[in-house]
Amino acid sequence: MVGRKEFIKSTVTAGVATWLAPRFNILKATVEQPHEVVQLTTGLKQHWMGYYDKWQVDTSGRWAVGNQVDLFFRSPTHRDRLAIGLVDLRNGNRWKEIGSSTSWGWQQGCMLQWIPGVSDEVIWNDHDESGNFVSRVYSVRSGKTRTLPKAVYTLSPDGAFALCVDMDRLQFYRPGYGYPTVGKRDFREMAPGDQGIYRMDLRTGATRLILSYAQIAALPGFPANVQEHYHWFNHLLVNPSGDRFIFLNRSRPRASYEEMAEFLNTHPEWRKPGFSSHYVTRAITANVDGSDVYALNDSGTFSHFIWKGNDVVTAWAATEDRGKAAFYEFSDKSKRYAMLDNESMPANGHNTYVPNTNYEWILNDTYPSRQDRKQTLYLYHTPTKKKVVLGRFHSPEKFTGEWRCDLHPRCDQQGKRVFFDSTHNGDRRQIYAINIEAIVGA
Repeated sequence: MVGRKEFIKSTVTAGVATWLAPRFNILKATVEQPHEVVQLTTGLKQHWMGYYDKWQVDTSGRWAVGNQVDLFFRSPTHRDRLAIGLVDLRNGNRWKEIGSSTSWGWQQGCMLQWIPGVSDEVIWNDHDESGNFVSRVYSVRSGKTRTLPKAVYTLSPDGAFALCVDMDRLQFYRPGYGYPTVGKRDFREMAPGDQGIYRMDLRTGATRLILSYAQIAALPGFPANVQEHYHWFNHLLVNPSGDRFIFLNRSRPRASYEEMAEFLNTHPEWRKPGFSSHYVTRAITANVDGSDVYALNDSGTFSHFIWKGNDVVTAWAATEDRGKAAFYEFSDKSKRYAMLDNESMPANGHNTYVPNTNYEWILNDTYPSRQDRKQTLYLYHTPTKKKVVLGRFHSPEKFTGEWRCDLHPRCDQQGKRVFFDSTHNGDRRQIYAINIEAIVGA
């Protein structure tokens, strides 16, 4: 593993090579200063975390979790083994394997993360011996692993329960975001009434269906007739108090991408603003028992989001009345919204709030630019509207489509370091870190 004194290898391509510079000049709207980028993983294997809204680092700040896999450029199958490991941030970033998974995708990995509110347990998704989706819980203290009966999507902030979806259906309708299956399964029922979102107790494994596809398909409000669409769910996230959650209901009038391509030739209305070329999106909020369902956004376009407190969602989306995609703050159970700084944050990214900053600092990234394929990693200070660019990282052209490597930036639980996945060293995705304490610390 690469130690702190060996970080220089990663800085030439990234364009960063020194310790954190002094605090930004508040008179400038955007500040670009050099920052030390520490490469945490290396070698012939690829390493990455996956999604951005999960805890990668434990409560002590010592252990970071990560995925390890061979180098290849295709969709994974249930035969592709992913190694699960711990990176010891206090001992030369040494890698320790703790388990494995055959249920994973390039974008969200295997939902690997530390269980919130628990100091020593890591969870990830896998197949069991019968080919069913399960989740594994590993105790760092005991070294033992236990198995829960469903694959998790998101966890409650107190670590008491998980919300789960049908990962095989998700994979069928949105390849790369669900998991490959063992054997063939049929997902062509438009909106099943006996499948959907499940709540699972993380201690006992007790599971129950709280919302079905049929319930959400029948929810009024959308300008298109989505009752006659094929439905799936993804991007679930529980609010900080653990009483409500948000998820995306996506749907389309044809089951497969091939059928949709033919459909688009004769239905130009699907190319209008607010519609993806392959699906429409509704953002839905609900209580964690499935009650009090609310259509937060029916514009057709709703992408990455994060809770700002318990009642506001910050998201890249279009609004129902204007149709312009930007970052907005949407008030739950209302149609109130406010646009954020579209000049400083003009493009979609994977946005979160830096912990322990009272929702003042946003951590975000961009997709590769068309000019030089560089991905920008930055912080944005909402009270002063100042943007601090942490680095720009090149993504080789072979990392595209389903196996692209988004930065997916995430903070440690103290809000002192940013961790991200990147391919800027040329041929493999690896995990990197930047200390931001001098920027966000008061």
